Amino acid sequence: GENALYMAARGLDVHGVDFAPRAIEAARRKATTRELPTTFEVRDALDLGPIRDARRGRAFDSILDSGVFHVFSDEERVRYARNLAAMARPGTSLVIVCMSEHEPDWGGPRRVTEAELRATFGAPWAIESIEATRYATLLDTRGAAAWLTIATYVGRTVSQGN
Repeated sequence: GENALYMAARGLDVHGVDFAPRAIEAARRKATTRELPTTFEVRDALDLGPIRDARRGRAFDSILDSGVFHVFSDEERVRYARNLAAMARPGTSLVIVCMSEHEPDWGGPRRVTEAELRATFGAPWAIESIEATRYATLLDTRGAAAWLTIATYVGRTVSQGN
């Protein structure tokens, strides 16, 4: 919940989700202690659609994925991208930080290639940038090799000829 709390401390309206009840409980405690208005909910990232309706009856302006995308199988990635699109409106920003294939295989999450990001987040998303970065971990003070991806929801399918 630290990313969500960071944004809430800057005045943004934040809705955080995680599949781990203990993580959500910890985030809620921190939000209460810091007196930050946030909503945290235990949810499956592959089934996010109802958040859109329950939250505000409209889409989110921005979506942050920090360490989620790299846990999914190929089939789940397609479903995940569709779920994110269901919460977006034209202009919604999507930021993803995920483990890259440049990280040695010490176990842990599946590594993601730039090509996989581009294939998953094609239309109705438009990738603005994919940059190499480091992902903070408890296993290595240097962090792990990762991709920082920024995409915008364009809200329509773009044909190859356009």
